[in-house]
Amino acid sequence: MSNLAIIVAMAKNRTIGIDNTLPWRIPADLQHFKKLTMGHHMIMGRKTFESIGRPLPGRTTVVVSRDRSLKIDGCIVAHSLPEAIANCASDPQVFVVGGADIYAQALDLADALLITEIQQDVDGDAHFPEFNCNEWLEVAREQHSQETPQPLEYHFVTYRRNGR
Repeated sequence: MSNLAIIVAMAKNRTIGIDNTLPWRIPADLQHFKKLTMGHHMIMGRKTFESIGRPLPGRTTVVVSRDRSLKIDGCIVAHSLPEAIANCASDPQVFVVGGADIYAQALDLADALLITEIQQDVDGDAHFPEFNCNEWLEVAREQHSQETPQPLEYHFVTYRRNGR
């Protein structure tokens, strides 16, 4: 059984995206994401895959889509989250990387939440689902800030599910 972690960058008001793109630019977060996911399977929805535009090197991309005819070069296509997870059985650490609908489906299954908490509200049209904070224990927090490409304060936070 693989460990399943959700990895997300989220504003205070739970925004994770706008117009199928990220509403901020945080180069250190992209490096953090790459470091954590390298060598592992990443599960994402079709729209998230389209926003990235290609399979990311050094990782196995599993795209969840209801479209039974969808084929994507260099990716595994699954038709449900359970099917996607089953396709990752050989990997001890699997990451769910978005979007909002896939996050909502994965929340009850995840062992860890790896959240880049952006310390302000941000306008957007995609949001991370509500979750019960009492089910999660914060085990690590790194505080960061940047001036360019835009001034932001953000924290890399790791939560583990209580009792797992």
